[in-house]
Amino acid sequence: MKTKKEAAPTPEVSSTRLDMDEPTVTRRRLADSRPTTAAGRLKESLYYMRGRGALEISIIYLLILIGFSITSLVNPSFPFLTHDNLSGVISQNVPVLAILAIGAGVLMIAGEFDLSIGASIGLSAIVFIRVANAQNWILALIAAIATAMAVHLINGCIVVFTRIPSFIATLGMSFFWTGASIKVNGLTPAVLYTFGHGTGVNIFAGNHGYFRSQLLWLIGIGVVAWFFLHRHRLGNKVYAVGGNAAAAKAVSIKPNVVKLQSFAILGFMVGIAAILIAVRTADMQPGTTGDYTLLAIAAAVVGGCSLTGGRGSIFGMIIGAALILTIENGLILGRAPGFYVQLFLGLCIVVAAIFNKFMEGKAT
Repeated sequence: MKTKKEAAPTPEVSSTRLDMDEPTVTRRRLADSRPTTAAGRLKESLYYMRGRGALEISIIYLLILIGFSITSLVNPSFPFLTHDNLSGVISQNVPVLAILAIGAGVLMIAGEFDLSIGASIGLSAIVFIRVANAQNWILALIAAIATAMAVHLINGCIVVFTRIPSFIATLGMSFFWTGASIKVNGLTPAVLYTFGHGTGVNIFAGNHGYFRSQLLWLIGIGVVAWFFLHRHRLGNKVYAVGGNAAAAKAVSIKPNVVKLQSFAILGFMVGIAAILIAVRTADMQPGTTGDYTLLAIAAAVVGGCSLTGGRGSIFGMIIGAALILTIENGLILGRAPGFYVQLFLGLCIVVAAIFNKFMEGKAT
């Protein structure tokens, strides 16, 4: 009689115990290398600024401020520290140029230029004035920003989809947008009638003692732009595309989209600057804002933005704008001939470009 075959005994699974004497292997994260002390974080921030050219230009600007302040205290005929100069000149002109420099600088980091900034300011300011006179300042604010963003997005589409160098494409479009502003308003200045001394003026050009509302706009925009460019993944994409578009595309970053986003950011900054200018001056003459283009690009370059893309910082852009206009203010207060200002601007751009190239070589 066949008996049922007994099943083979199941081998016992012995539980092993970790030897407590053996060292435990831990995985090291990137965040573990970040400094934990205040001094270490400060040192890391200084290295971060130096790598983008902002530290050196900040030291130069600080020395210039100290020199101008001492001169003003010693020589009363050099009224640099007076209320009228600090509130009426410094805190109105520097924020506007710094906001434009942020927009131009972000686009330069992405590897592109836009030479229609001045023409876009004129058109956006005229739209703002006409809508404010006909409706209200809230609709005028929206219309001006939308106009500026549309202008620069159109420029960006031409550059991205036709692959025409941005220098040529935006130079040609600057003439087009200047003509558009003349078509909209004519050759006569557009005059802002409805603001008066109400809420709109207090928001965009209010006097707060030794500073104006423009400075508050710069602080708010600067903080948001800093978090976007230096602490957000979209900012990382801007640096990646400007540094090496082919490598960025290889890791699933879309260079065309990033560049269009950078053009849109420039348009937003131009719209805000156009509003601040229109409210302060209460009028806008078509074709008279072309100087802002070169000044904005110069401020970004002086602040450490690379001409080839992939390098720059928000803090450096702001300091670059402040440096240019502070020295210009000092030359005017010192009664220097007018051509000295133009001489300085041209020399400043060339020296900054050489310095940026030198810093890139050291980094490499």
